[in-house]
Amino acid sequence: MDYRTLPHTDLSVSTLCLGTMTFGEQNDAASAHAQLDLALDAGINFIDTAEMYPVPARAETQGATETIVGDWLAGQQRDKLVIATKVAGPNRGMDWLRGGPQFTRAQIHAACDASLARLKTDYIDLYQLHWPARHVPMFGQTYYEPEQEYPDAPGLADTLAVLGELVAAGKVRHVGVSNETPWGVMECKRLARELGVPVISTIQNVYNLINRGYEQGLAEVCHREDVALLVYSPLAFGLLSGKYVSNPHADGRMTRFANFGLRYLKPHVGEAVAAYAALAQEYDLSPAQLALAWVKSRWFVTSTILGATSTEQLQENLSAQDVVLTDELLAAIEAIHRRCPSPAL
Repeated sequence: MDYRTLPHTDLSVSTLCLGTMTFGEQNDAASAHAQLDLALDAGINFIDTAEMYPVPARAETQGATETIVGDWLAGQQRDKLVIATKVAGPNRGMDWLRGGPQFTRAQIHAACDASLARLKTDYIDLYQLHWPARHVPMFGQTYYEPEQEYPDAPGLADTLAVLGELVAAGKVRHVGVSNETPWGVMECKRLARELGVPVISTIQNVYNLINRGYEQGLAEVCHREDVALLVYSPLAFGLLSGKYVSNPHADGRMTRFANFGLRYLKPHVGEAVAAYAALAQEYDLSPAQLALAWVKSRWFVTSTILGATSTEQLQENLSAQDVVLTDELLAAIEAIHRRCPSPAL
């Protein structure tokens, strides 16, 4: 396993990170702990979760993921692990979470305290804003539309100041963002310098073979501003595992949860997925190995977040760390991309 130091921190994280959004929904505590054990044995020291997990988010299960992780974490050497979690932003229809989540001072403090309690830890290594308070295109949206702005959205300056309070209190070591835009990253950096608050170290955004939007603006901004990319959805809700190519009704989030994967039901997605699956077979790789090895090979990727619903799936995903893509194979991937560029963007 390779490790990299997150910018502006002393945190050395594995280049593969274990995602946990299925814990408490598709995975019970026992199977979740088995995944955590397997990941740890493979050299993963980086665990990512969120206060709203598992997904799909529901009042009945909210917080279950952090609780499951916390029960496991209580039996581990805490200082050997990097634990990341996220505070939910506003305007996502979750009135059951804090009466409707907002990035107010009181709510962020309450959210952090609740996450600490569920995780059974005194501190969070990386605390992330799950999505911006302002309107941005995300979760399948493509375009920024000014008329969709939220007039009462909290300002970034106020939000960053509250995160700074958590760092000063020792509850949080470092901070990051998720589902952000180039403007958002630049503004976070500018405000941190101006206000003297902690700078963001990371951005957690979607990036995979069928959504390469990160390359358009964010790659340059994050490189120049020293922000590490943590990739989520590298297998595009399991589509890039190839399991739906031969069986459109295969068990998974795309078939279990109606309307949950609409971002991956856009035109030409199926064509691209089938092409990448065929290419993987040509090179004696599984589609998942191809997709994950490609993400890991990108110069701007610091860590790739793996999600699985079984130890068998996780083991296959872990095997991608040993796959080296030849120049010939990389050129073939680019040829498919040119024919069908980012169909899920």
